[in-house]
Amino acid sequence: MASAALELMGFFLGLLGMLGTLVATVLPYWQISAHIGSNIVTAVANMRGLWMECVYQSTGAFQCETYNSMLALSPDLQASRALMVISLVLSVLAVAVAALGMQCTLCLEGAGAAKSRVAGASGGLFLTAGFLSLIPVSWTTHEVVQTFYRPDLPSSMKFELGECLYVGLASSLVTMLGGGMLSASCCEEQGGGRRHAGGYPYPVGVAVPGGGARTTSQTYHNPTLQAGASRGPAMVRSTSHSSQSTAHGAQGAKKPAAAGYDITGYV
Repeated sequence: MASAALELMGFFLGLLGMLGTLVATVLPYWQISAHIGSNIVTAVANMRGLWMECVYQSTGAFQCETYNSMLALSPDLQASRALMVISLVLSVLAVAVAALGMQCTLCLEGAGAAKSRVAGASGGLFLTAGFLSLIPVSWTTHEVVQTFYRPDLPSSMKFELGECLYVGLASSLVTMLGGGMLSASCCEEQGGGRRHAGGYPYPVGVAVPGGGARTTSQTYHNPTLQAGASRGPAMVRSTSHSSQSTAHGAQGAKKPAAAGYDITGYV
């Protein structure tokens, strides 16, 4: 039950991170013009993103222009585009794989351990997607900060961190957190999360002399009553296969036994 809850939490965190990564990829708020020094006119604000460059005027006009040539772009912008798109593709694939491998779904129900491995694979995809989206966000943040503090650059050409950088950073961390939860739930199941207590013998048939009848009796030992074994006799319940062994079963019940309960008795 705990692993199923962990899987659900990891799935929803990965899904939330994927949506945040999609928003950060599409919107142009990666770099926003800085109004510092002589550039104190706030009537016009310039914004740059991965796919377009926009201008917002105080009158309410909002104009955007997409980058016409992909080969004319800088190498870091091209790499950022590719990494964000690959991250989205891996996130979508991770959501589909997680829907097959989680315990709350009926897919691959009779596959046994293969179902938990599928859930673990979806966690690995989420981890990879979050790491790939973290690279362009971190690199762009570094470039904006380094450019902002360059003294030889005019103030009109300096930019500040946009909202998409914060959204992309949070989304990548959330995605990796969800992937880690899915992977942890898979490791918990394969590591023996469902273990049965040992030390309990199986029922055995005890032959009763005379009459040829067999009496089946077994004592279920409770670990919490091991220390108080001398407080009283064990509760033993015998079942006979014929009416001739009733007296012999009563004599066998008088024999002292270890403290505990019969496996066929009341727990």
